[in-house]
Order: sequence, then structure tokens, then C-alpha cells
Amino acid sequence: MAMASLARRKAMALVGIGGSLRYTVAVRGFAAAAGDENDVVVIGGGPGGYVAAIKAAQLGLQTTCIEKRGTLGGTCLNVGCIPSKALLHSSHMYHEAKHAFPHHGVQFSDLKIDLSAMMAQKDKAVSGLTRGIEGLFKKNKVTYVKGYGKFISPSEVSVDTPDGGSAVVKGKHIIIATGSDVKSLPGVTIDEKKIVSSTGALALTEIPKKLVVIGAGYIGLEMGSVWGRLGSEVTVVEFAPDIVPTMDGEVRKQFQRMLEKQKMKFMLKTKVVGVDTSGEGVKLTIEPAAGGEQSTLEADVVLVSAGRVPFTDGLGLEKLGVETDKIGRITVDKKFMTNVSGVYAIGDVIPGPMLAHKAEEDGVACVEFIAGKEGHVDYDLVPGVVYTHPEVASVGKTEEQVKATGVAYRVGKFPFMANSRAKAIDDADGIVKILAEKETDKVLGVHIMSPNAGELIHEAVLALQYGASSEDIARTCHAHPTMSEAVKEAAMATYDKPIHI
Repeated sequence: MAMASLARRKAMALVGIGGSLRYTVAVRGFAAAAGDENDVVVIGGGPGGYVAAIKAAQLGLQTTCIEKRGTLGGTCLNVGCIPSKALLHSSHMYHEAKHAFPHHGVQFSDLKIDLSAMMAQKDKAVSGLTRGIEGLFKKNKVTYVKGYGKFISPSEVSVDTPDGGSAVVKGKHIIIATGSDVKSLPGVTIDEKKIVSSTGALALTEIPKKLVVIGAGYIGLEMGSVWGRLGSEVTVVEFAPDIVPTMDGEVRKQFQRMLEKQKMKFMLKTKVVGVDTSGEGVKLTIEPAAGGEQSTLEADVVLVSAGRVPFTDGLGLEKLGVETDKIGRITVDKKFMTNVSGVYAIGDVIPGPMLAHKAEEDGVACVEFIAGKEGHVDYDLVPGVVYTHPEVASVGKTEEQVKATGVAYRVGKFPFMANSRAKAIDDADGIVKILAEKETDKVLGVHIMSPNAGELIHEAVLALQYGASSEDIARTCHAHPTMSEAVKEAAMATYDKPIHI
């Protein structure tokens, strides 16, 4: 009953605005004739776009998806989330073998890194998943067109195909799901060799002795972790005074200490003002963010990871008169429609977190509205995860955000050093932190730093989704011994007292 009731409430809720994951047009054999009018045309085959296309087809709408890359999955699957997680796992296995195995009584000699084999494993994972999406398109009868799409009119998209030809795809409803691109820095030219974006960082053929990462966000810290584990000396240069500024302040400080224990160096409140690639490596000229004395930082490879920007180049939005904000994000209403009737936008091209899973939610909600149903995305409950080791995952409000609301609150914390499973596997760095409203005990935010925090956080997402109290979580039986018991203990610490500290 509670679930049905929630579904009805969601159906009546207003839908806000969000952001997706990148990349536009491409395609496969054009099953429908060029002149046929689709119910839905999706420009972009990333997480937002391909999910929107599949959902539209499942709702009985004739659907075509246009994708320029030649493979589906967008940035996330091709050069983002999936390959980076593959390398994070592979590099973690090497790091564990080198540093942790002896503590568990596993000893061997002549440990080596075969970087080409590591990259091959990553590529195999990517290719398998992209083919899987093509299979889903066939299963759901989604027409897949490879090529670069641009608007002719609000109901027509011209597609430049890889073979040099062109086609016109017509649709009653056209969804822009072209994602985002790497944010450039003034005076820093990315060549994907010495100065790389995340794409180049996923395809290095040698382990750099010195790697400088510009930007201390999710992507920079994850890629820095990959190469740091494999032997690079990693220095992170960040203009802001903190790493990952959206993270809860207390958790962020502990997280930075963990990364520093792993020999990652940080230069905060620092900006790059010059780049010299004339020698074998790269020389960066840096200075304090507020201005001051300059110094030089040398590296073999520099990773530019200063954020992402909406990717709408060449779509012809100006021709249609589609409204955008000052940073290029497309303006949409609560049903994801732009100011041009019949043209919609989802994912990274609209305001909100640039996360693949959030883009998927956008895509489903958007086509539900198109089909005459009620869509819903709660942007306050989109979880975020940094896939380093330990991972950091969060949902809801940080303590700083709760303080800003003026609401009286309680904080409960539990360290993994007191968790029996974490101690048993000798991997006990981390903490669970829960924030709850003092008067009602309603959970406002949950922050976890631990191994597999990205898996543990979804208990908290569900709790917030249903308006649970910290006592609700604490009185829910958790299997022993598991890492999830730390969530239960933190909940106990929030409304009463924990047992094991």
C-alpha cells in the first residue's frame, strides 16, 4: 500500500530540471524510410538518450535514436564511467597485491604491470556493453541512425552519416540528449598526449612518472588514483580552497587525508597561468589563486579535469530559437520541453548534476510526459559517488546545507574501524555520517566513506525517498558481519546511542 501510495504522490509531483551525460548523434541501419515520421526522435545515444529511446519504444511510440560516435553509450560508456571504473578496479587489484596481500599471508615475487593487457580488459568491457545497447535497441524496435544530427525545423533533423551521405529524420517530438564535453582552460591546449582530458587519461600507453591533475573533482581524483596506484607521482592543482566542493565538509577533510596517505599531493588555492610543452615533458607555471609569486611545476603528463560544459555544437539551436542560459544550458519546463514546441532536452545539456544515472531518470520522465503520463525525478535525492578507494558516496544535504536552512538537527557518526567486517578484511578506513531533523528525526542527508560506499548509499537513498527517520534505519535488521552495519550504527548514534563504540 505504501508503495502504491508513493507512486500516486510521485505522479502528481512537479518535475524539476537536471543534467545528463554526453554525446550526440550516430546510427546503425536506417530501418524506417527517411520520410517516415517518428513519434520520438532522440539526438544522442548516451545514458539519457538511449534510455529515453528504449522507454519511448516500450510505451508504444515509434522511436529513432541518432548518435554520432558510431557506438552507443555516450561519454559514460565509451570514455567515461565504464572504462574509468575498469581501470580503477584493475589498478586497485595491483595496489592490493603489492601492499595488502602480504598482510593476508599471500606472498609472491616478481609482481609486474602489463599495461596493454589492463587496457585490453577495459576495452573489452566497453565493447561488450555498447553491443549490449544495440541489442536492446533491436529488442525494443528502436531505429538506430549513425551520424551527426542537426535541426532543420522543430520536427526535422538532418543527419550527416559516416559514409558521407545524409538523411532527414522526422519526429513529432525531438529530444536533445547530447550530453557534455570537457571544459577547456585558457592557454591550455589538450593534445591527448602530453596534455590530456579524461579521454586521453584512459588511453595512456605508458605510466607517467609525474602526473599533474588540474582540478580536484570526481574525475580528477579518480584518474589520479588510477595512475597513482600504478606508480605515478600525482599532484593535484585546484583553484578552490577545497577538493570536491559539493562534499560534506567533515567527510571531505577525512577523504583528503586518506588520499594524502596514498601519496597524492594537493596544491589548493592555486591556478595554472602558463604551459610549456616544448621539452620532453610539460612545465606548468602556477601561482596562488589570489595572485602572488609564481613557481614552476614539472610533469610528464597533465590531466585537465576542470569540469564539463553542455555539448550543443552544430545542433542548430540558434536557428530554432531554443533558449539557453549564460553557460549554454538549455532552458526547459517541468516536462523537459524547451521554449520551442515539440523540442525537449535532458541530461547534461540542462541544469543539474552531470551524472549518468540522473540523465537516465530525465530520459524516462521526459518520454512519460510525451506519452501522456506523469514523469518524476527528485533532484534532491540523486546520489553522488567518488570511485576512489575508499569510495565516498552521499545523498541528501550536507551539514553545511542543513545549517544554512536554520533547521535544528542531530548528527550521528560511526567509524568503520569499529565495524567487524571492515576489521576482518583489514580495510577499515572510513565513516558513516547521518544528519536528521531534531524534532522529527527525519533523515536529511547521509554521507559514507568506505570500501563499496557506492553500493551502501542506496539504503540511504531509499530511506530518504520514503521519508524515513534515523530510528527507522536503526531498527531495521542488518546482516552480520557486513559493512552495512555501520549505517545501522550511525543511525543509532543519530537518534540514541550506538552499540559498538
